[in-house]
Amino acid sequence: MKLKKGKALLVFAMGIITAFCLTACGSDDPQGNASGSAGDRQEGQGNSSSGQEDKSKGGYRFEVNGVELGVDMNMNDLLPRLGEAKSVFEAPSCAAEGISYTYSYAGFEIQTYPDGANNLISYIILKDDTVSTPEGIDLSKTRADIVKAYGEGGVEGDNQISYAKDGMKLNFIFKGEDMVSIEYVSGVMF
Repeated sequence: MKLKKGKALLVFAMGIITAFCLTACGSDDPQGNASGSAGDRQEGQGNSSSGQEDKSKGGYRFEVNGVELGVDMNMNDLLPRLGEAKSVFEAPSCAAEGISYTYSYAGFEIQTYPDGANNLISYIILKDDTVSTPEGIDLSKTRADIVKAYGEGGVEGDNQISYAKDGMKLNFIFKGEDMVSIEYVSGVMF
């Protein structure tokens, strides 16, 4: 029974991911002007240890095996520390010109967007309860647990609670009362 529920939740989460990716190709600008491209972002730029620009901001972070991850961080710098992904998928990017990658690890997934030679994180998606946010929220938690951990400042809808911070969003996605994914989303995606 638990395996069936896990598979159903995985299929649902993949559907949400696909919807986000397709939505990212669109524009909120009624005149069709591109907005939020990687070249337009100037806030929070600095230098990483590799000498490349680091576009990451504060925002909410995720930590796994001692590696801190955040949206807009350069995945090229993080790959050696994360270890080999279970799978890697590449496709043309909707967020910028070039190739986007999806790295699947046990319990979570990282999606990227290109920015010159950089491979920046657009999404971090927690897919099961083997991983959690630094605040202790995993997929077994309730809406009340989320509000207790993150406060009353979230925007709540029928199927999600969303918190915005430093140009990114942290989304808790539900199907009914069951949480099906936790998503760290870069501002380039909305």
